[in-house]
Amino acid sequence: MVTESTVEEAALQWFGELGYAAKHGPHIAPGELHQERTGFGETILAKRLRDALAELNPKIPAEALDDAFRKVTMTQHPSLIANNRAFHKMLVDGVPVEYRDDGRMKPDLVHLVDWNNPDANDWLVVNQFTVIEGQNNRRPDIVIFVNGLPLAQEHILKPTKDETSDEKKNRYLKAVSELSKAFALSVPHDEALAIRDDVGFFQAVRAALAKATGDKQKSPDQIDAAIRQIISRAVASDKVMDIFAAAGLKKPDISILSDEFLAEVKDMPQKNLAVETLRKLLNNEIKLRQKKFLIQSRSFAELLEKAIRKYQNRAIEAAAVIEELIQLAKQMRDAEKAGEKLGLTDDEKAFYDALEVNDSAVKVMGEPTLTTIARELVEAVRNSVTIDWTEREAVRAKIRVMVKHILRKYGYPPDKQEKATQTVLQQAELLCADWAG
Repeated sequence: MVTESTVEEAALQWFGELGYAAKHGPHIAPGELHQERTGFGETILAKRLRDALAELNPKIPAEALDDAFRKVTMTQHPSLIANNRAFHKMLVDGVPVEYRDDGRMKPDLVHLVDWNNPDANDWLVVNQFTVIEGQNNRRPDIVIFVNGLPLAQEHILKPTKDETSDEKKNRYLKAVSELSKAFALSVPHDEALAIRDDVGFFQAVRAALAKATGDKQKSPDQIDAAIRQIISRAVASDKVMDIFAAAGLKKPDISILSDEFLAEVKDMPQKNLAVETLRKLLNNEIKLRQKKFLIQSRSFAELLEKAIRKYQNRAIEAAAVIEELIQLAKQMRDAEKAGEKLGLTDDEKAFYDALEVNDSAVKVMGEPTLTTIARELVEAVRNSVTIDWTEREAVRAKIRVMVKHILRKYGYPPDKQEKATQTVLQQAELLCADWAG
């Protein structure tokens, strides 16, 4: 059953995937152990703002930072519109301050947000953030903070009295689909592009909601293809819409690892977004390969994790990790073609990789012999394995004997046979699950 909290959690999950920290409003409320404000009338997270001001403006004296904090948090005009305009100017351009430097007053700007390096900012999403002003008690479902400043909020509507939760879910899914189709028809009109981030948010919540509630409208392959389509076409071209899904195509033919696409991602001005885009794409590709390619997926997963860990530990800059991820993407693309060059099917290539992991075997036996072994292993496993693996130990014992026989038959290095047998067993089990599915 779809509830308000289901949609809320889906939204928090989506923001988390974008790199936001997530907090539950009641946990940081006044009087709680981890409180981040002293009263329910406060809408700014003061400590986060002060910390960000100091971090983003290291050369400006503390007195000037305090002055900037006061200007941001205090009302300066009687008009709401005038206040909003003043705050927007400070948010974009910086807060004007003065301080004494070498005996002279020096004008300067205190920046509230680092627009050139998004990773330098504090990104936070909070749910159920209660605000009390006089007799007014408000509680937005989602509030987005940047450096402690609340810059956006979302409300999640409850079903009407005559509408069930499932009916509400279906109404939302239908509405977002219709919105997406209308958006696709309107792009690249300026008014459509102005709301592309909002459309992207609704699409992401729709996908998470469908996943969380078991929506059966699309198969996993279709969802994977649609997600990859959204990322590759939307992020690279600065649009949001999944055009193929709007057109009703079941499985778009996309080439997310093409040189053209990788070049587009590399040239994106938002380098942190480029890193996240590549990470998600490569991670999705690895997950798809895990269903069939044991060694290949394991190797690529290790390389991806290593590159991202260096980036997160700030051992390398965004531009450098982007280059590493692009090279990894090209390796993954080339790996797809390797089987064709050897004249092997995907199943045969999977066993070939399991044998090739032993470098000495490649040197001693050569590529043609390993290719022959791989073909024979596939045929033997297909003919000899109980597909559902209900008698797992008996099946594994049978395959073990069969694999050792084939390896000895072709002269596989004796000292490497046990490890190769174990690897082939794992690969066989993986393929049998894939065949059964």
